[in-house]
Amino acid sequence: MIIRQAQSEITRLLEEFPAVGVLGPRQVGKTTLAEEIAASINPEPIYLDLERPSEAARLAEPEEYFELHKGKLIILDEIQRVPELFQILRGVIDRRRREGHRTGQFLILGSASLDLLKQSSESLAGRIAYKELSGFTVAEIENKASKDFDRLWLRGGFPDSYLAKNDEASLRWRLNFISTYMERDVPQLGPRIPAVTLRLLWTMLAHSQGGQLNIAQLGNNLDVAAPTAKRYVELLEDLLLIRTLRPWVGNVGKRLVKAPKVYIRDSGLTHALLNLTTLDDVLGHPVVGASWEGFVVENLLSCLPVGVTPWFYRTSAGAEIDLVIEKNSKERYAIEIKRSQAPSVSKGFYLGCEDIKATKRFVVYPGKEHFPVTKEITAIPVLDMMNELRDGK
Repeated sequence: MIIRQAQSEITRLLEEFPAVGVLGPRQVGKTTLAEEIAASINPEPIYLDLERPSEAARLAEPEEYFELHKGKLIILDEIQRVPELFQILRGVIDRRRREGHRTGQFLILGSASLDLLKQSSESLAGRIAYKELSGFTVAEIENKASKDFDRLWLRGGFPDSYLAKNDEASLRWRLNFISTYMERDVPQLGPRIPAVTLRLLWTMLAHSQGGQLNIAQLGNNLDVAAPTAKRYVELLEDLLLIRTLRPWVGNVGKRLVKAPKVYIRDSGLTHALLNLTTLDDVLGHPVVGASWEGFVVENLLSCLPVGVTPWFYRTSAGAEIDLVIEKNSKERYAIEIKRSQAPSVSKGFYLGCEDIKATKRFVVYPGKEHFPVTKEITAIPVLDMMNELRDGK
């Protein structure tokens, strides 16, 4: 079994906050992780899957139910199904605080981020901490050999996809996952969108992985108005299936690109949408470089400390940096991402580093060793870059 790095952090947060929210797309392993955490807690926690009518019915009188199980951790799965619970949780938490019970009361699991954050932040401000759970990362796979690394990139980080018996079975799982989201989950969690339209949007985003988001063009291709296309994109982002990376906004006196870059967050879903079954299929496809970039971006962002915002940098004059990370007022990382064993950087990267006054400069590549690209730029493997961002080492 693969141990999730988030487990220790969530356990620690439960020792510090009355409620902890774990956000992540469906099938990413939230329930399994909650069960692992529950197994280490005494007395045995209560688990309620709010998608199941029989379990949601137990909360017909939620305050009485929570009082009955006072002293136990209560796990509420798919809480976005019952948003009215947030106001009740606030009252329960505040009452227990006055009684001296301050931490470790509720573990909340959710599959939609923006609405859930809005609802819970209004009701539970100062009472809840959040942790986002991604798919498996490079740091979590048991064997760091190249074949397992490539398998993670090809299949993505959803546990059932990564652990499938072969590449064909993994692809079937991902195609079924995509269909289920379009036909069942999206209609339940957002506005009614024709499944064929959503699949076309998702596929267009896969073809333009890592490109700048052009809402007007997407709307034209989908034959819908730009505001409608924007709403569709926001829904996929809300469901934690795509990521928009914002342009760096520091005052450098340059004409900066304003449109965000957009990525499908799981590389396996990108490959499934493009019907790429094997690693050879991916390596022979034009998306290979952008797919690798998105894969690295997700791994690096999975280990950023709370409060650190990622950006990209691009000017109309051609200066460009794939990823800009300001860890604090004194450390500004410029990171280029290359799918090459002998990576080099363009003049645009040098110009971008000078513009933003980068203090550390790296090229992340698929090799295993550090080596200097220039006096100021270091080539570094993905896992080592993750450790650098997490620990500053």
